[in-house]
Amino acid sequence: MMRFFATILTVVAAAGFAGAADEKKVTIRWHGQSFYEIISSAGTRIVVDPHAIEQFGRIEVEADLILVSHPHSDHLQLAVVANANKARQLMGVKTDGKKTEWNKIDEQFKDFHIRTVGLYHDDVQGMQRGKNSAFIIEVDGIRIVHLGDLGHLLNQTDIRKIGQVDVLMIPVGGVYTINGSEAKKVVEQLKPRQYILPMHYGGIAHFDVLLTLEEFLDEQKKEDVKRYQTNELIVDSSFKPERPVIALLNWTKK
Repeated sequence: MMRFFATILTVVAAAGFAGAADEKKVTIRWHGQSFYEIISSAGTRIVVDPHAIEQFGRIEVEADLILVSHPHSDHLQLAVVANANKARQLMGVKTDGKKTEWNKIDEQFKDFHIRTVGLYHDDVQGMQRGKNSAFIIEVDGIRIVHLGDLGHLLNQTDIRKIGQVDVLMIPVGGVYTINGSEAKKVVEQLKPRQYILPMHYGGIAHFDVLLTLEEFLDEQKKEDVKRYQTNELIVDSSFKPERPVIALLNWTKK
C-alpha cells in the first residue's frame, strides 16, 4: 500500500514538473513609438508598426509577420525589418493613393490569430488624419491589443468588437492621438487584465514631438506602475494581478 501511494505521489509530482515546463510565455519588446516585437513560445516573430525615428537609434529586427496599423511614415518603415521581403505583411488600412479603406483581417498565421477592428486616427471620423486599425493578436492563451494611432474614445460597438484584453498597447502622447487623460478613459472602457503598455509619447530619447507620460500617470496608483530597465516584457497567461500593471518599458535593451 505504501508503495502504491509513493507511486501516485511520484506521478503527481512528475505531472506538476511537466506542467511547469510546458508553461507558454510570450516575449514583448518595445522599440519606441508604436514599434513592438511579439515572440511566441514557439519562436514565431511578429513586428508591429516599425519606425526609423532617428532619436530612438537605428535598429534592425527580423519577422515572420509584419503588421501595420495605418500607412503613415512612423509606422511603415519596413526597411528596419531585415527580411521584410520574405515576411508576410498585413496592412490594417489599404490605400490606392486616392481612397483608403480598412482592411478587414481575421486569419490564422502559424500559432498566432490576427484580427483587426477599424478605428480612426482622429475624433472626427477620419476627416483630419484618416483611418486607423487596432490589431487583436492572440497567441499562447494571451490576447494582445495594439491600438495603433487611436484618436478617439471608443463606442460600444468598438468595445464589443475588440473584446477581452490581456495586454493593451495604447498611445498616450496626444498631438496626433489620444492624450493621457483620454487614454485612461479608453483603459477603463477595455479593462485590460494583465498589462497596460503606454506608447507613442515624448520626453524620451530626445523625442519631444509628443506629450510625455505625465498626464497618463497622474493619479494612477503607484503600486500599479512598474518601470523596467530593459525594453522586454515576458507575459505568462497564468499571471492574474488584482489590477493591471502599467508597464513602462525602456525603449532600448540594457
